[in-house]
Amino acid sequence: MTLRAAIAGLGRIGSLLENDTLREKPCTHAGAIAANPGLTLCAGADTDEKRRRLFAEIWGVPVYADTETMLRKERPRILHIATHPDSHLSCCALAARYGVSVAVCEKPLADTLGGAKKIAALHESGTLTVLTNHERRYAADYALAREILSGERLGPVISVRGTLYMGKTRRLLDVLWHDGTHLADAVMFLSGGLLRHRKTLGSGYGAFRPAGRRALDTRSVYLLGSLENPTVPLEGKVRVIPFIMELGAGRDHLVFELEFSCGQGRLRIGNGIFEVWESRESPYAEGFRSLEKTQDRFTGKTGYFSAMAADALACALDRTRVPLSSAADGLRVIRYLHSVGAWRGPV
Repeated sequence: MTLRAAIAGLGRIGSLLENDTLREKPCTHAGAIAANPGLTLCAGADTDEKRRRLFAEIWGVPVYADTETMLRKERPRILHIATHPDSHLSCCALAARYGVSVAVCEKPLADTLGGAKKIAALHESGTLTVLTNHERRYAADYALAREILSGERLGPVISVRGTLYMGKTRRLLDVLWHDGTHLADAVMFLSGGLLRHRKTLGSGYGAFRPAGRRALDTRSVYLLGSLENPTVPLEGKVRVIPFIMELGAGRDHLVFELEFSCGQGRLRIGNGIFEVWESRESPYAEGFRSLEKTQDRFTGKTGYFSAMAADALACALDRTRVPLSSAADGLRVIRYLHSVGAWRGPV
């Protein structure tokens, strides 16, 4: 027996990126469903006729111009929501109305703090399990990094630095809202802490405002904050870990990276990066210690989309199961974005 899964939103992350020859597969919602023996891709919905036609040709399933009609006719147990963030709340509400067990919601969870709160409340009510697709929570390399950090192999985490560049011309608001969601969630996942914003440096008024201000003259903005983890005491006090994120424009390349500076070493992880450095006696000066890169590597597939689909299936079979990446996790990220000042609508 397999469970029926449908997709709302048939664009890049819904299906089209599966054609990218360089990406690890599966790398889309459609690909992840098709690769899971416990799931059956039953339908897709999109307002764009060309996308519907292409999706039907590739996957051989019915397509619909609106999500509600698809849900009413197909009755899936799982709905993958890969539409624009401003429709995530309405899609989740429809899923609950038509008896869907699990909604897999693309990040960001919603386009406003108010919308994210309502989705999280729907999840907490037990009516609908909502899984937020913060994909790095499902990636094997990030799981390994979390194990190294939580086991304090490198000593306690002292500070964390993040770097996020997404090309030359994207607005800083868009970079933070769309790609910064992954970085913010990843740092909370890896550290176990709650991310809080304190101060923004290098930002003009328009850097995080949507109305007509590109702020490309500001090539880097620095977000200063902290990771608060009340479950990890340090000398009898609540442990607060300093955090800084450099958010940049004007580069012709992409960078997504986190660096954890620890008492006896350093861990770097990001797109194409997995490095562990340990403290050793310095070969350069007597009486000092230096960092030396270890042989730790991560090779092979991370399984990020496959593991996400497996989690969604497990949640549909066991309604008491808590997703590895839930609506509560998605809401924490939106709260952080809002505290930075990167809001998109009323709250």
